[in-house]
Amino acid sequence: MADAVLPRTADGGNATPGGNAPSGGDATPATPGTAPAASGQDTAPGQDTAPAARSKGAAPGKGAAPAGAAARRPRRVPGWLWTLPPVAALGLVFLYPLVLVVRQSVTPADGGTSLEPYRETFASEAFRDALTTTVWIAAGATVGCLVLGFLLALVIAFVPFPAGKALSRFIDVFLSFPSFLITLALLFIYGTVGMANGLWTETTGAASGPFTFLHTPWGVLLAEITYFTPFVMRPLLAAFSQIDTAQLEAASSLGARPLRIIRQVILPEALPALAAGGSLVLVMCLNEFGIVLFTGAKDVTTLPMLVYGKAIYDGDYTGACVVAVVNIALSVALYGLYRTLVGKATGGARRARA
Repeated sequence: MADAVLPRTADGGNATPGGNAPSGGDATPATPGTAPAASGQDTAPGQDTAPAARSKGAAPGKGAAPAGAAARRPRRVPGWLWTLPPVAALGLVFLYPLVLVVRQSVTPADGGTSLEPYRETFASEAFRDALTTTVWIAAGATVGCLVLGFLLALVIAFVPFPAGKALSRFIDVFLSFPSFLITLALLFIYGTVGMANGLWTETTGAASGPFTFLHTPWGVLLAEITYFTPFVMRPLLAAFSQIDTAQLEAASSLGARPLRIIRQVILPEALPALAAGGSLVLVMCLNEFGIVLFTGAKDVTTLPMLVYGKAIYDGDYTGACVVAVVNIALSVALYGLYRTLVGKATGGARRARA
């Protein structure tokens, strides 16, 4: 039997299987997982070379992702699906009753669908008087709340006095009071048999006191300003807390008078808060019912009072729905107009400061 021929090494020696490679440049078998060094290129001892199967540019030490990883990844829920629950709740609680009111407003007593209830309501003098009274009381109360709230917020924020913090906290509590509670307090003071009239009759011996304005539109206006002013003060106090007092001190050191500091430094910072508080007060005054009812002003009929009278006393549900639709449209329109005008004023003030 012929002897097995052993492979020859580069220097002419025989390579022994399982033994050490002969000296003099004998090649050693390549270990699995490493690539042989290229010809003419030295490789440092212990240096690891990239495997041929590794893709170019892949991060070392990281293998390729499994083929089914993308398929096993959980699917993301579309964003519009998250909006369905709140939209459904809003539609059930608010939009559906509103649709019923609008549908009833175009349904005459004899059935069918017609705009005749709107024509009859718009032609009535009671509706025109109620519309005029509602608009001027709401506008007057909003202006009064803005002026009074701005002045009171200035005093609380920038005039140091011992009860400043306590008064600021009381404003937060005041916001939770019901509107009829303020009206009831005013009745105790300025009512027909209130404290002011009682003191007057005891002092002068007159049969009645001189304070009868609470049962007039001016009494309603006073009650609404008293109740809604804190709704303007709360955002103003938050805005004033963000003003850097160094600006006020610098303006004062340069000789600026207090009115100029208020006009040029404080007021531009307060315009967004005034817009937020004023728009809120305007909408609430347009729809206020409790204050007008508790003042007992019989000659003051606003749109909410007209809705109450038609639905409860007259049984005219179609007419009440017509007035309610008009009240909603008026509130939205005046609110949008107010925010547009104040937004332009706020943007102009910011551009002037820039």
